[in-house]
Amino acid sequence: MDVVTLVIITAVVGIIIGGGIAYLLVGKKNQEQKPSFTEEDLERIKLKYKEEVEAELSRRWEEVEERERLLNERERSLDRKWQSLEKREEEIYKWERDLRALEREIRNLEKSVEEKERKLEEAQRELEKERKEVEELKEKEILELQRIASLTKEEAKEELLNRVREEAQAEAVRIMKRIEEEAKAKAELRAKDIITTAVQRLAPQIAINYTTTSVELPSNEFKGRIIGREGRNIRTFELLTGVDLIIDDTPDIVTISSFDPLRREIAKEALEKLIQDGRIHPARIEEVVEEVKKEMDEKIRKLGEEAAFELDLHDINPGLYYYIGKLYFRTSYSQNVLLHSKEVAYIAGLMAEELGLDAKLARRAGLLHDIGKSISHELGGSHTDIGIDLCKKYGEPEAVLNAIKAHHEEEPVKYPEVALVCAADALSAARPGARRETLEAYLKRLEKLEEIIKSFEGVANAYAIQAGREIRVIVNPEEVDDEKAYKLSKDIAQRIEEEMEYPGQIKVVVIRETRHIEYAR
Repeated sequence: MDVVTLVIITAVVGIIIGGGIAYLLVGKKNQEQKPSFTEEDLERIKLKYKEEVEAELSRRWEEVEERERLLNERERSLDRKWQSLEKREEEIYKWERDLRALEREIRNLEKSVEEKERKLEEAQRELEKERKEVEELKEKEILELQRIASLTKEEAKEELLNRVREEAQAEAVRIMKRIEEEAKAKAELRAKDIITTAVQRLAPQIAINYTTTSVELPSNEFKGRIIGREGRNIRTFELLTGVDLIIDDTPDIVTISSFDPLRREIAKEALEKLIQDGRIHPARIEEVVEEVKKEMDEKIRKLGEEAAFELDLHDINPGLYYYIGKLYFRTSYSQNVLLHSKEVAYIAGLMAEELGLDAKLARRAGLLHDIGKSISHELGGSHTDIGIDLCKKYGEPEAVLNAIKAHHEEEPVKYPEVALVCAADALSAARPGARRETLEAYLKRLEKLEEIIKSFEGVANAYAIQAGREIRVIVNPEEVDDEKAYKLSKDIAQRIEEEMEYPGQIKVVVIRETRHIEYAR
């Protein structure tokens, strides 16, 4: 409660007390003059007076509170206005500060623009000067050429056209190189992002099949029982399974040798069953081998069905399950074809999802792109043609047929999902450790690479590194300039693609350098 309110209340109380005293005095005087008032009359008068005083006091108090409320509201209103003024003052200060900064920035930009205009004018003057010098040199060269060689006008014109043509070709190579680099810079970032995302989400199973399989024996005495009397058992076993049994001095081990993984697997399971059963003779061998072959057919079908379900391809015709499963027992450069096909399906599907394409179709085409390899060794002929016939027989869509042909460039890509399958096929084949080749094939490939590279003019030397996956070509700097070196790298890569077959990709690096050597004596 403020001072004004206290003063008002004090004044009101004083008035009331003064009025009360005056009333009592008058009442006392009147009592002396008129002694007829009784005690009850006095009580009524007092009560009445008390009510009037309380009513007056209440009314005055309400007036005081109303004034206090109005004063408080005015005080709050003033506070709000004051805060608004302070905020506006801060905003004005901030605007003033920003305006000064903008003014400084504009001045700096004006200075920068003036400096660049000055440099541009100098560069234009230099360029004009150089252009004039080049024209003068050309004119002098033409005149000198005519004077020395005694060329006719037509001959000189032909010589000039040849030089201009060479300059235009060099300029075209430079422009082509610049455009290609710009396109690569833009496309490579997006492609790397998509491929990296797809590959890092892939967890492939690694499996390498060799040409031999070992079977452990309970004891060495089983070797004699496997061979049988006069070798009858081993000959029957090898004839029925199509493998070679190698029984040597290695204790408790028999080796099964065959280039066909399916035959090795059948022979391994049949031999293990015979060893477990203990009865080893020609009739029992024939019975067990037939039983294992039937079980293997069901196992192969199950492998294909599991692969299709794993890739969420539930609508594939069940007739294809057997051929898909059979890919598990086929290899390409020692890479398991079924695992390779699943890997291609996963990568193509993940990239299709990143690009908003049909991921299921991409996985389907990736799984079936090498389906012909399941029986190509049995029927003969191209695995792509066999794969096309199989997929047509079981009603596969056109995109799958296109993927089978296009991944070996036997026909152009017709669907974006097929392009992803081709890219995924290259990624899976080029993955480090995915494929192997024999020493003889490796040496032949290096000899062919050397032959191709040395057929180009200006090549001084060439080196194969990273197991033939990268070729470094050293050229003579006097014969090959920078533009020709760039074109040479593209020509060598094109020749390699046209004339060779190889797993993955081969990187061609052309190196041109000039060295000046002197000795201080």
